[in-house]
Amino acid sequence: MKLLGKTLTAAAAVAALGGSVLATAGPASAAARDGKCDTGEFCLYYNSGEKGSLSDFTGSVSNYGAKQPGCYDFKSAGAGKGKCVKNSAASAWNRSKKTVRVYFNSSYGGRYQDFKPGAKGNLNSGLKNQNASHLFLGSTSGGQTPRNDYDHNARGFAQNNCTAFAAYRIASRLGVRSFNNHWKTTWGNAGMWDNAARRVGVKVDKTPKVGAIAVNDVHKVGHVAYVNKVYADGSFDVEEYNWNTPLHYGTRHHLRVSNAQSAFQWMLHF
Repeated sequence: MKLLGKTLTAAAAVAALGGSVLATAGPASAAARDGKCDTGEFCLYYNSGEKGSLSDFTGSVSNYGAKQPGCYDFKSAGAGKGKCVKNSAASAWNRSKKTVRVYFNSSYGGRYQDFKPGAKGNLNSGLKNQNASHLFLGSTSGGQTPRNDYDHNARGFAQNNCTAFAAYRIASRLGVRSFNNHWKTTWGNAGMWDNAARRVGVKVDKTPKVGAIAVNDVHKVGHVAYVNKVYADGSFDVEEYNWNTPLHYGTRHHLRVSNAQSAFQWMLHF
């Protein structure tokens, strides 16, 4: 699906059977949203140069909201106080320990700009006063709203397969922009991904976390999916391609790590 304009729709994302040849809470913080840019927070400002009223965040937000009451607003004293953050921010300061990605669209879609830990600066011309969501990359708590945002770039995998979708999510959400079928090794079919990850030093375990790539290495040529939510009981949700419907996007909920052919055996942590 090609994103041309802003959308508020949150659809499920996708991962597919591997072909040979990829919510809103974020990381916890000690500080609350109080209009002060504290350590551990990501802050958006109404004016350029980190000026004017600010809105501080302790995690990812998939949709700032467009109207009062209910929208995320600028909270501190200064120009813009009380206005909704959506389509109104001009600059940012990232005081968290994770890279934060600001998006043009809601649900983490469209063009984006990254702010590394400690970085501050103006939003670029494509995002200034045109911002709708932000994502703490590699977040391991809370959940992310499912959305079929796949850009249909196969990245060396079979088009519209689980591997191509998972590769897209690794590149767009996990910060490995150059990820493809030959990133540091040959990744191949989905069932080979856990061993490929081990070869290149990507952490492999059985612990589901938001942003992990789930691997099934027992079902035919295997399967991979993107973990978008983890529950207190240890179960998790995934977004995937080519599982529920051939060559299309789908979601599944409350899965568990197991040896079942419809389950996942490994988690990859980029």
